[in-house]
Amino acid sequence: MSEWITGRNPIFEVLRAQRRQVNHLWIAENIQKNTQLDELIRLARAQNIHIKPVNRSTLDGIDPHHQGMALNTGSYPYSDLDAIIGVAQGRGEPVFVLLLDQVQDPQNLGTLLRSAEAFGVHGVVLPLARTAAVTPAVVNASSGATELLRITQHNLAQAMDRLKAAGGWMIGLEDSPAAQAPAKVNLAGGIGLVVGNEASGLRRLVREKCDLLMRLPMSGRIDSLNAAVAGSIALYLASQARK
Repeated sequence: MSEWITGRNPIFEVLRAQRRQVNHLWIAENIQKNTQLDELIRLARAQNIHIKPVNRSTLDGIDPHHQGMALNTGSYPYSDLDAIIGVAQGRGEPVFVLLLDQVQDPQNLGTLLRSAEAFGVHGVVLPLARTAAVTPAVVNASSGATELLRITQHNLAQAMDRLKAAGGWMIGLEDSPAAQAPAKVNLAGGIGLVVGNEASGLRRLVREKCDLLMRLPMSGRIDSLNAAVAGSIALYLASQARK
């Protein structure tokens, strides 16, 4: 099944990663050239990808926010959990994995994936159902970070057990009286950071699988953060602790 990726950064990352099947690249006629575009075209030509000039109305029909180009590709190439664990083991590092419990908004998913890539996770686990998947909208929201990450679809409870066996502590992000502040949580070792659904948070079974819960202390009048912001902050704290 083919899909259209639009936007310069997402397309650049698809071409740079070389993980997807790529069919062809459409570029707007009379597009303004710059260094990034030149590099993007060079990558496409090096991979023998057909480049076709088209009028902007054609691109508008694919995505009104196309930024002058659209890349036709195969579907997203998901990884598997053992490969993610293998990355950590190959680097001699304790596992650092993001697990998302039914995050359903593509923008939130894209933001979390972008943060995960930026802060050095070994991979991301998505549930098998009732969750946003890696669609072109998510690729765009992540600014192409999806193409640089190992993302797997897996039964979440089983993935948590497997990561525990690989030396990871499962830390659920939740604003509850039972949750501890980051200062009291060891984020330096092997961890699986679990972020729940935007509205309902962690499911009961997932919460019970967590070794501990962590909350982000709030000082302002707003009493909570959305899942993408909270998860991104927690990923940053973990990345700093691991240094």
